[in-house]
Amino acid sequence: MTELKKRGHDVWGCDLQHGRDPNYIRADISNYRQLERVFEGSFDYVYHLAAEFGRINGEEYYDTLWQVNAVGTRNILELQRLHGFRLIFGSSSEIYGDLHVDPLTEDLPERMPLHQPNDYAMSKWVNELQIMSFEARYGIEAVRCRFFNAYGPGEYYHSYRSVVCLFCYRALFGIPWEVYEGYHRVFMYIDDFISTLANVCDRFVPGQVFNIGGREYRSVKDLSDLVLSCTGADASLASSLAEDKHNIRSKRPDITKAVEILGHDPVTTLEVGVPRTLDWMRSIYKVPK
Repeated sequence: MTELKKRGHDVWGCDLQHGRDPNYIRADISNYRQLERVFEGSFDYVYHLAAEFGRINGEEYYDTLWQVNAVGTRNILELQRLHGFRLIFGSSSEIYGDLHVDPLTEDLPERMPLHQPNDYAMSKWVNELQIMSFEARYGIEAVRCRFFNAYGPGEYYHSYRSVVCLFCYRALFGIPWEVYEGYHRVFMYIDDFISTLANVCDRFVPGQVFNIGGREYRSVKDLSDLVLSCTGADASLASSLAEDKHNIRSKRPDITKAVEILGHDPVTTLEVGVPRTLDWMRSIYKVPK
């Protein structure tokens, strides 16, 4: 919201929690009556970033995941059909499932069958199918953005958060974690991500799909070793496992479209972003350096 306000946009927020901002409305996305109240105002663009996040969370709380992700997205689309705003949808790298293609391009789902190995991944692909259905049936205007491992200050810890958040917090508090051998990811620092996300509104192209991720392709073990080094935590906290049956071994996106159309320019390395994340966590959780 802050970045959009800086650019001169009139911005309203909506979430489950009560908020102090006057431009804020509390609503549950899966409750159509509550969400309908949000759209008593007039909006040109809507960022749909509400979701139950994470593969393990999706397995253990699958009923909540499907209610929020599938029913919630359908509610947004019904309201878009009525009010005509442009939609920017936050999808996920998880939609690519177990495609063993490097790099992952946005058109792969049109050319190859997808197989998602967990409910979270399935739900995000269902969301994209819902959007494509409404584009074809009602002519709505939408952009789908597939996010790849954003991390950094602002991500408060719980056991279903992103891998960077999990490793950093657990290292600071001496909580063991597991590292899957041979798994690779791209990592995208929050400051490199937010400006691009704001650009989607300013450079809106109906029907487009974008991979939004980093350029830095690293092993999960690299990340774990870096967190241990930055914190001085005991190396025995990180234990190695061979395979995660619900997760994809390696994912690297082709971000060419996002670079060319949205001006995406991820430059922050893990060696810079992880210490910044740790410093933020120390301040939030009162951990001495």
